[in-house]
Amino acid sequence: MSPADRPPTAAHRPLTLADYATAARPRFTPAVRDFLEGGAGDERTLAANTAAFDAVHLHPRVLAGHQAPDTTTRILGRDWAAPLGIAPMAYHALAHPEGEVATARGAGAAGVPLTVSTFAGRTFEDIAAATTSPLWLQVYCFRDRGVTRALIERAERAGFEALVLTVDAPRLGRRLRDLRNGFELPGGIAPANLTGDGFDSPSAHALAEFDPALDWSVLAWLRTVSSLPILLKGVLTAQDARRATAEGAQGIVVSNHGGRQLDGAPATLTALPAVAEAVDRACPVLLDGGVRRGTDVLTALALGADAVLLGRPALHGLAVAGADGVADVLGIVRDELTDAMALTGTGTVTDAGPALVTPALVTAGPAPVRPAVATPAVAAPAVAAPAVAAPAVAAPAGTAPAGTGLRTRDLHASVSDPVLDTMNFLNEITTRYPDAVSFAPGRPYEGFFDTEQIFTYLRHYVDHLHQQGSTPEQIRTTLFQYGPTSGHIRELIADSLRKDEGIDVPPEAVVVTVGAQEAMLLAVRALITGPDDVLLAPSPCYVGITGAARLLDITPVAVEEDEDGVRVDRLAAAIDAERARGRRPRAFYVIPDHSNPSGATLSLKARQELLDLAEREDILLLEDSPYRLVSPGERLPTLKALDRNHRVVHIGSLSKTLFPGARVGFAVADQPVTDETGRTTVLADALSKIKSMVTVNTSPISQALVAGMLLTADGRAGELNTATAAYYGDAMRVTLDALEDAFPPQERTALGVRWNEPSGGFFLSLTVPFRADDAALTQAAEEFGVIWTPMAYFHPQGGGEHALRLSVSYLTHEQIKDGIGRLARFTRARAATNGR
Repeated sequence: MSPADRPPTAAHRPLTLADYATAARPRFTPAVRDFLEGGAGDERTLAANTAAFDAVHLHPRVLAGHQAPDTTTRILGRDWAAPLGIAPMAYHALAHPEGEVATARGAGAAGVPLTVSTFAGRTFEDIAAATTSPLWLQVYCFRDRGVTRALIERAERAGFEALVLTVDAPRLGRRLRDLRNGFELPGGIAPANLTGDGFDSPSAHALAEFDPALDWSVLAWLRTVSSLPILLKGVLTAQDARRATAEGAQGIVVSNHGGRQLDGAPATLTALPAVAEAVDRACPVLLDGGVRRGTDVLTALALGADAVLLGRPALHGLAVAGADGVADVLGIVRDELTDAMALTGTGTVTDAGPALVTPALVTAGPAPVRPAVATPAVAAPAVAAPAVAAPAVAAPAGTAPAGTGLRTRDLHASVSDPVLDTMNFLNEITTRYPDAVSFAPGRPYEGFFDTEQIFTYLRHYVDHLHQQGSTPEQIRTTLFQYGPTSGHIRELIADSLRKDEGIDVPPEAVVVTVGAQEAMLLAVRALITGPDDVLLAPSPCYVGITGAARLLDITPVAVEEDEDGVRVDRLAAAIDAERARGRRPRAFYVIPDHSNPSGATLSLKARQELLDLAEREDILLLEDSPYRLVSPGERLPTLKALDRNHRVVHIGSLSKTLFPGARVGFAVADQPVTDETGRTTVLADALSKIKSMVTVNTSPISQALVAGMLLTADGRAGELNTATAAYYGDAMRVTLDALEDAFPPQERTALGVRWNEPSGGFFLSLTVPFRADDAALTQAAEEFGVIWTPMAYFHPQGGGEHALRLSVSYLTHEQIKDGIGRLARFTRARAATNGR
């Protein structure tokens, strides 16, 4: 060990990254220091990178009950000791004679990856021999593609595991410090993996050799060169993020090149939420720029990053103590992260979410810099990311002053939750490609509706009220005023449930709601009373229940389904696991008949086992049942019809069966509730109290319309749906037949395509040989004119990446056949380009 590498004594040992920056400062000549620490232009973006982190506050959480926090994370199939790596920076030999070899040793000791610059001063082979950690290659694309190809092939032979394409540098930014210094590389510093000359002036070399006309086709070209995963570095907008995933990028690095390219570009933390929301977990999202503390890492994780990359601080550690200094810098950040996780009640890195942080206001004007922590300015490659709009975090210099508007980060965390954005994305796709055949909407077929019927149904209900003895004044009040929170038509709904479903409950146990969605919200709000109460749900699961839970800061615990629906033994195991954690399972949400999204139906045996489990484990079942009356064939009894112990809250909808636009649903909640005085009511009363603070009441006109429809069939909604059930049954058969024709058995087996065969309902699930994500959906709509829904939308805790949902309810039979043909052509094309 040389004297320069000798670690400082305990008394002088750096304890923070700021300490390392201070200790490194005298080890660089002024010109080299400016080259490493400087940014472009007036260095506004350089300053904003750190200021953005300063403007965010973390929320402590006490008595969280976690053991020691687990910082490990998994990116691109490799485990990292922490969600932390080293960003690509050129010429590490400016900081230490061993250059990237010493950096690699330090990264290996810390158990985190190193991204090696195109302009590394040591050979790829030497760097690879120095570490066991993952190595990624940062790629600049040269005018001479042969140079780029040779560089990639050499790195792949050396064992590098990914390519990080810098996309924000068609030329290097205007770096005033270097221009004033007339900066050139010191003698003996040169790229070890490139041939030629002209490297002395980095900016002049980039101007001469970088390909300024680089476009999205470079991704396809890179795939012809290498099979390694490709990450895009330098993406700062949702639009570019969306395009990146659509083009098949396998990772995004949110980066502004360490503030060294476009001065005035947003801080990376400010750009992160929008990019992460756009990507929606389709691929890893990393961030570099401004990270100087472990709390910064946790902040980035909370706002959507899977990991961060350190730039200049790694060079500071390298300059102070070589490989040991690099390892110590990384260790400090990991220790600080561990402390921050413990103090915020964050057990694992995947537990970090938007609720952890509150952005503070940053006033307009120059953002403060932390001088002692200036970051080495060798640009880290930027990466393009897929785009869905997402929240801004802190106002960097030059933005509007506080009070002129809201940022998404000022709103409830659910606004940024991907669950709540899935339907918006589908609507956007549908609007953007109106000529595509869409298997996405789970809406009733409009061919059964007649506008004139609206007036007939209203008149029928008015006549009914008159026959019941209501005066004209009372009828006027019923239709024009707010009315009782629990609803005008509870008696009619209770009568219909007895006749159609064999559910015998008093009208007082019914609450009329604004669609079944409100019924879910009311039930979850009433039953989940604190952080230790647990809502369980199947996976895949209808997004309405997971979205309602998210609005209430509740994360459902997922119970994996199989092809026949939820397995009771898995539910029992999930209940046991939650109790072992000291939590209280309260309810399980389930669609027993023709579920959305999978189409699965529970057997009679499974229904009884589910009821027995609910009684044994003292939980309630939230039974959602919108598709029974619009499905052909004999119906199994509902869970509520089998319920003898008040274990089922039955959630119903009259949208699928009668009138979608009326938005009338209901909850049957006959569970006894006893207060402190010993007075007993039913759960429906509690739901009504909550509803009075949410929607006040359900539209009396909507109630009158569906009541009039029920009255035309003496309350038997099933009779009103005889023709519709037959139509939807035929639509399902047409879809299944079309799939059989489009994917002959031998090809189906070769591709790995398969589907289930629901006996009714609107939906079926199709397994495909590619990642069925938003990028694939965009390609399907744009190039093949067919739209579907990714099944990943319906998995609360991940899954379903290679499956999609098809809805058969809204299309004509001819549209179904045409659409399945388009889907088959898309599937073959996607499988051919993306592999199996």
